[in-house]
Amino acid sequence: MSGNKVMEILLVEDDPGDVLMTKEAFEDHRVPNRVSVVGDGVSALEFLRKQGEFEDAPTPDLVLLDLNLPKMDGLEVLAVAKGDPMLRHIPVVVLTTSDAQEDVVGSYSLHANAYVTKPVDFEEFIAAVRRIDEFFVSVVRLPGR
Repeated sequence: MSGNKVMEILLVEDDPGDVLMTKEAFEDHRVPNRVSVVGDGVSALEFLRKQGEFEDAPTPDLVLLDLNLPKMDGLEVLAVAKGDPMLRHIPVVVLTTSDAQEDVVGSYSLHANAYVTKPVDFEEFIAAVRRIDEFFVSVVRLPGR
C-alpha cells in the first residue's frame, strides 16, 4: 500500500458474529483500514452506488462479500457489481461458509477476485481474514492506490 492511506473495506455480512470477528481481525492487524458494514445485498449495491443513506459512503478499495444474504444474495450482488462499469474495478472477495463447488464456480464465473470459505474455528477465521488483508494491502496493486 502506498503511503499511509487508509484502506476502505466494505464488509457485506448479515451474521453479527462474523462481522465482529472480521472487524477484530482487521483491527488487530498492523495495516490501517476502515471497515464499513452492510447486512444485505440491496444495501451493498446502494453503498457501492452511493444511493440513499449511503450517498456519502467511501468508495471501497475491497469488498468482502458473503453469499448467503437477505434481500439479494451475494451472487446477485456480484453479478450486478461486476456488470456495472463504475463498480467492476473494485476487487470482490467472496467470504462465505459455503464450500459448494457450484458457488465457487458461480463466483468466479461472475468475476470474483477470490473465493474464501470461512473457517469455523475462531483462530483460523482470524488468520484467514488477516491473509486477505495482507494480500490485498501489501502484495497486490489496487486501482487508485
